[in-house]
Amino acid sequence: MENAPMSQPSALSRRLVSAAVLAATLSLSGCFGLAVTGAAIGTAAVLDRRSIGAQTEDETIELRGARVLNETVNKDPMVSVGITSFNRRVLLTGQVDSEETRQVAEEVVRSRVPNIKDIYNEIEIKPVEDFAASTRDSSLTARVKAGFVRERNLTASAIKVVTERNVVYLMGVVTREEGQRAAIVASQVSGVSKVVTLFEYVSDAELSRILGTDRPDGKRANITSGSSEVTR
Repeated sequence: MENAPMSQPSALSRRLVSAAVLAATLSLSGCFGLAVTGAAIGTAAVLDRRSIGAQTEDETIELRGARVLNETVNKDPMVSVGITSFNRRVLLTGQVDSEETRQVAEEVVRSRVPNIKDIYNEIEIKPVEDFAASTRDSSLTARVKAGFVRERNLTASAIKVVTERNVVYLMGVVTREEGQRAAIVASQVSGVSKVVTLFEYVSDAELSRILGTDRPDGKRANITSGSSEVTR
């Protein structure tokens, strides 16, 4: 008797799994209150080095991008593509059945989602992850984030972490020293096969300006541009 084929996790279910695993991991590491309390969520938004406007733009890009992908390539059960945005720089991850589909996924996002600066297409031509693999990726993301929380010289809320098939992608506005340290911390998490950094690098002086620590009124400055760089 043949076993019935397992359904693949949707992008939404994978995000829910990621959130659940993150909460569980932070709970075990003693950081649960930081992750889930309303005050902490507000603090995380403030500590994010993007402006509130930029955070809203990224959320809008992700929502529109997910809808566009679900209306097109993700209709195919052999395809699962996700989208992440940071400062309007978009990361596409997931699995497709052909190079043509890989390019179509990028094209529909580029043409139908406004306000995007750049697209990093990291989609792989491989079978779609099963639920177990997706859960492992979510666990790795949570453990990397927990490592950032424990690291004294890093601001965990400044770095966005995405994991796909044991490959960790890091996005954020950081100094080069912070970026190098974050890559080291992520690479030391057991199970991580590779770390890809997609950081926007700023100088220490630029970071002080962004955070408002160089101004008497303490007001943050908007980020106009950073040196974007991909490191594998």
